[in-house]
Amino acid sequence: MTTQPPAHSLFPPSFHRDGIARRTLLAAAVAGAVAPALTWAQGSDKPLRMVLPVSAGSGVDGVARVLGPSLGKALARPVVVENYPGAGGITGTSMIVKAPKDGSVLGMVSNNHVVNPSVFKNIPYDAVDDITPITMIGATPFVLVAHPSVAARNLRELIALAKAQPGALNYGSSGNGTILHLAAEMFVHEAQVDIKHIPYRGMGPLTADVLGGQIQMAFIAIAVAAPHVKAGALRAIGLSSSVRSPLLPDLPTMAEQGLSHYVLDGWVAVVGPAGLPKAEVERAYHGVRSAVATPEVRDALLAQGYQLQSPPPDATAAFFRSEIGRMARLVKQSGLKLD
Repeated sequence: MTTQPPAHSLFPPSFHRDGIARRTLLAAAVAGAVAPALTWAQGSDKPLRMVLPVSAGSGVDGVARVLGPSLGKALARPVVVENYPGAGGITGTSMIVKAPKDGSVLGMVSNNHVVNPSVFKNIPYDAVDDITPITMIGATPFVLVAHPSVAARNLRELIALAKAQPGALNYGSSGNGTILHLAAEMFVHEAQVDIKHIPYRGMGPLTADVLGGQIQMAFIAIAVAAPHVKAGALRAIGLSSSVRSPLLPDLPTMAEQGLSHYVLDGWVAVVGPAGLPKAEVERAYHGVRSAVATPEVRDALLAQGYQLQSPPPDATAAFFRSEIGRMARLVKQSGLKLD
């Protein structure tokens, strides 16, 4: 059942089959080679507001605060990070959507942006048409971890255990409809196993309870999982991305272990309000590319398990549309009811 994992990309296999990612990323590479990141001598004393639809201390918040100083230098203006959590990201994203269309406000979103249209009945914006995608920052894998009391040391053994005891095992998630919930449901669907879902309120309490053995397994971010795995407090079963991670180099991917179609990363992207002038889009895009390329930002994000990519705005928009469709299918498979 073992298959060769595909080359790493933020984009899912179906997106690559369409050829869109290959063409647009090639265009980005050419543009980067012939036109290095722009400089903005004119600058601005007015801060760039980076609106985050998540709380301080979250993974996306950490990326924004790592990126902010270097982005400010690239754009020759200060960057102020503002957190507006609530309603699964809808509160903060609504502020991005309503922001002035002059480049003074950008936002940073994650998987929830493309999950929410399939989870909430009434969202006051369109997840693609009401924003201007700028670029992706990168993607980081999730790790399927199990408490050491679970009698399985790899994915094959876990699937065999689950099939031998239908409904007896459980997994936790960071909440109904979150990407960690869908990561687990994707596993359940592809492995054709029956495992009970126990939702939590965030990754913190989820991680605490899988460490304590109150739940048996969960998908959690690799930066959170790796220290516990190395200490022996958790057992790593499989990696969600298409290639292995330097943070846990000996851990095989889910695809390597037989679930050949399983690829799901946690990603972060920069967006602006719809109608952002082309010049401002280009300014922001090259600014982010320049900032991510600095050693301090690159090294900090790599240390968190991120694979870095900066596709151009049109590729980012196409990725959003593709992911909205993919997440809709996952939500339907999970049986999750719309709120």
